[in-house]
Amino acid sequence: MEDNLNQVWNERDPAIRLKAIERIYNTTASLYHVGEQVTGLDEINISVSTTQKILPPNFVFTKLKPVIINNNIGRLIWGAGPEGQSPIATGMDIAYFENGKIKSLYVFLDR
Repeated sequence: MEDNLNQVWNERDPAIRLKAIERIYNTTASLYHVGEQVTGLDEINISVSTTQKILPPNFVFTKLKPVIINNNIGRLIWGAGPEGQSPIATGMDIAYFENGKIKSLYVFLDR
């Protein structure tokens, strides 16, 4: 889950990000966030790019608490904001794993 945060959500280059998505996600994975659902590696990559375009370029996602894994479900609490500063927004990722890769990722944004 930390690789997903760092190598997918914090990667600004879509080509490099797609390689990480291919390593981390199941080929038929789905991403659910902020009223949107996409399926497939290319669509996940596009969705992350779309999210990054609305954030300032100096924003990064950081892990705020240790990742918790319970069998094939994982939880990561994150913050987003300018690098090296307190987060402006916080949220949580819940991932369902299949064969060691993310099959479904649910992204929750705290309001």
